[in-house]
Amino acid sequence: MTDFRWILPALLAARRLVRERAPQAIVVFMMPYSAGIVGVLLSKLTGLPLILNLDDSLTCTDMHPSFPTRLHYRLAQGLEDFYLRRGDAVVYVSQTNLDAVKARAPEQLREKLQLVRYGADPPEARPSESSRTDRFEIAYVGAMSGWWALIGDQEPAGRLKRLYVAWTRLGRYERTVLDPRTSSPAIAGKAILEVLAEHPSWRERVKLMVYGNPYDPSVVARALAGAGVEEVVTVLDPVPHDEVADIIAGADLLFITLPKRVDGSPGGRISAKTYEYLMTDRPILAAVPRGENWSYLADKPGVWLVEPDDRQAMKRAIEEIAQAKLSGAPRVFDREPLRAQLSYDTRAAEFAAVIRAGIERRRRSS
Repeated sequence: MTDFRWILPALLAARRLVRERAPQAIVVFMMPYSAGIVGVLLSKLTGLPLILNLDDSLTCTDMHPSFPTRLHYRLAQGLEDFYLRRGDAVVYVSQTNLDAVKARAPEQLREKLQLVRYGADPPEARPSESSRTDRFEIAYVGAMSGWWALIGDQEPAGRLKRLYVAWTRLGRYERTVLDPRTSSPAIAGKAILEVLAEHPSWRERVKLMVYGNPYDPSVVARALAGAGVEEVVTVLDPVPHDEVADIIAGADLLFITLPKRVDGSPGGRISAKTYEYLMTDRPILAAVPRGENWSYLADKPGVWLVEPDDRQAMKRAIEEIAQAKLSGAPRVFDREPLRAQLSYDTRAAEFAAVIRAGIERRRRSS
């Protein structure tokens, strides 16, 4: 059960800051989603405009594919709709999620909904070619969550465990089903093995490097061994954020993968690394379901879009890009026109415009 005892101290501290600094508006960044309650109360007490940055939707089926009960889902939807009624502007990072909320919102509230995507730092000047001409590195930066699902796939649960899992899911309200195994390097690793089988001279030269794993190394080792990809996949611990730009700028291919949506419906999630990757000139292999991330990348240069479980499409992309690199002609792509659009300066200006619009909306309604 959520502990709401923090709300009163937070509200008192926020009122003190309002008196000391006399702001023009209140801006709340979530998660946790309950933080918006403090914003609503503070706006009510002070009369200040309220801008709520929900980031991902409370009802996004990628972030929240199921709820303990249907009532929990209705409560989450009700809280999201409550924020839309009380806020002067409500910000999302996904157009798909924003449109889903807009579809159920009253006409007079829809103008409050605003899209401000994540951004990325512009890269420093770096040479286009990787320093290692004798190898091909595929890089994934960030956490993956499919390790236990891989282990379960290779090590089927006994009867008692299956009964326990069924019991814990009893009564849950499932809006969609995700396949967590695709949030792992298993399918890409098997695609690499197929490439190496056709190009034996590339063995030991093509690797998938996963940077940023927070899981127990023994769990990861079991998952990789069970999937049979430990030869071509290396998983490393989290790295400082200021090293990420160097890692992705030095890779030969950048990899994104998100969980497959089993029912094939479009998803609302977009990976934050999408923007970091697009700031480079590197090829991008995006194994993502149809929906927000797919649509956003569809017209971007140097992107190979595949379904999260399409091993053959991954194999073709890896083979094509590796062949170019190992033959001395690495593929690079001019994304300079995108950089200004993706920069944090641009995103900050967009967010500032949303705040100003919220202030003006409150002024008109007063």
